[in-house]
Amino acid sequence: MDNIRLSFNNSRTRLVLASMALSTLLTATVLALVYVTANRSIEGETRSVVSAELTGLADEYERRGLIGLLTAIERRLPSASERDALYLLTDRFGAKLAGNLKQWPVDITAGSGWVELELHRADNDQLVPISAASIRLPGGERLLVGRDALARQQFDRVLLRSVGIALGIALALSVLTGWLFTRLVFSRLSDIASTAENIVSGDLSRRMPMRGTGDEFDQVAGTLNTMLDRIEELISNLRTTSNSIAHDLRSPLSRLKQRVEALSDPAKTDHEREIDVARASVEIDHVLRVLGQLTEISRAEAGVGREQFETVDLQQLVGDVVELYEPVAADQGLNLEVVGSVAPIQGHRPLLSQALSNLLENALRYAPEHTAITVTVSEDGPNAILSVRDHGPGVPPEDLPRLQVPFVTLDPARTERNSGLGLALVAAISHMHGGAFTARNCNPGLEATIKLARH
Repeated sequence: MDNIRLSFNNSRTRLVLASMALSTLLTATVLALVYVTANRSIEGETRSVVSAELTGLADEYERRGLIGLLTAIERRLPSASERDALYLLTDRFGAKLAGNLKQWPVDITAGSGWVELELHRADNDQLVPISAASIRLPGGERLLVGRDALARQQFDRVLLRSVGIALGIALALSVLTGWLFTRLVFSRLSDIASTAENIVSGDLSRRMPMRGTGDEFDQVAGTLNTMLDRIEELISNLRTTSNSIAHDLRSPLSRLKQRVEALSDPAKTDHEREIDVARASVEIDHVLRVLGQLTEISRAEAGVGREQFETVDLQQLVGDVVELYEPVAADQGLNLEVVGSVAPIQGHRPLLSQALSNLLENALRYAPEHTAITVTVSEDGPNAILSVRDHGPGVPPEDLPRLQVPFVTLDPARTERNSGLGLALVAAISHMHGGAFTARNCNPGLEATIKLARH
């Protein structure tokens, strides 16, 4: 009993049964419609023929009287068997005058409409089912015209048998179709489930199998693989970030500990203690700055702040940020240029300003004296493009993909001025706005680009 219950709780079994029930119901409905339509068509044709013949005989009576009617019936009788035609004419008292039926049915009143009953034929004395209509003539005579329904009943039985056979075949085909369908579906689901189990076990290199058919399963698998690529990238960044945090914060915290311990040295003068406090404050500021940038990256990666999106005039935002950095650039002998135009976008104004500031600070750090730093705004279909180019030494090609990884910097040693989080924050802000961060060498210089979705 438990096995039966388990089998019915199985999705594949339920899907097969549902397919079988639906196919059977549809087939049964179609066959029933065919059966009813065929019967109604035959019955309608029979009634039409009988009514026309009854009207014709009545007209014959009206034109030529009873003798003419008798003659007309006798003329029809030789071919009546071939047409399954039945006739009966009686006088007002019920005595038979003509026809191939023995006697008028007891319970039938002439003119009572269409009837179905059983009567004895006069030619073979058999009791046969008939469908007939009758009228009472002006002289009191009664006329009944009908058709032998035995052939129709046999046709009904054959039709019902055919319907049953067709229904059985349809049931078998529906089971086969349901089984093949579920086999196809569940084989693909099984592949996805198996791969997912391996991923859950820790093998993040596995990807959902694709058969290259371009069907919905391949589309889902492609979407999942894109998601897995992103997850693997985030986990890799998380590992790098965790290791880098441990490396970057260990030194300033160790120095901070030394500064604090040095404050308790009685041999220290007040001036020396002031120097130690100032240096400790610098170390604390560095730690707080790193933690603050990490918090901003995490919030941007998680999409926190999308509810604060507003219409941003990117050209005005670029102008404001460039104006803020122009004095710094002038002190370094650099020239800041703004090129291009772009329509307003939906975005987070403070974070976009922060992203551009990080790009400009990065460019100011490496740009040679007496060169230009160019900020370009443009459009690319549904996206807005913001790029910053300097004329510095550029980046080794193999290091370009690492620029947006947290704590990655090409400086020989990190300082409190550069912790390797600036471009990682730019990349996070780009993702938050439905875009991406890229960088390329321009020989000379480096061009860092942010792609932003308009909506």
